[in-house]
Amino acid sequence: MSSKRLQEGSDYYLEGELYVFTEKYLLGRGYCCGSRCRHCPYSKEVQAESVRRRLEGHPIKNRAEFIALNPSTKPVKQ
Repeated sequence: MSSKRLQEGSDYYLEGELYVFTEKYLLGRGYCCGSRCRHCPYSKEVQAESVRRRLEGHPIKNRAEFIALNPSTKPVKQ
């Protein structure tokens, strides 16, 4: 994503003190980071692999790395 400022309500909402990213924002980011986002648009299998990598100390850091590891993966929600 670009370096634009996040817009509350469109990109995220607050739940207590936690930022909850919207599906729109996560689709625009273009990869699953493995943080177990509530609105993650990727399949459970892709999410599980991203979580595993994160817990092992090798988190996916950007869209290019995600695509290299998951070349045929598309979001399940669009």
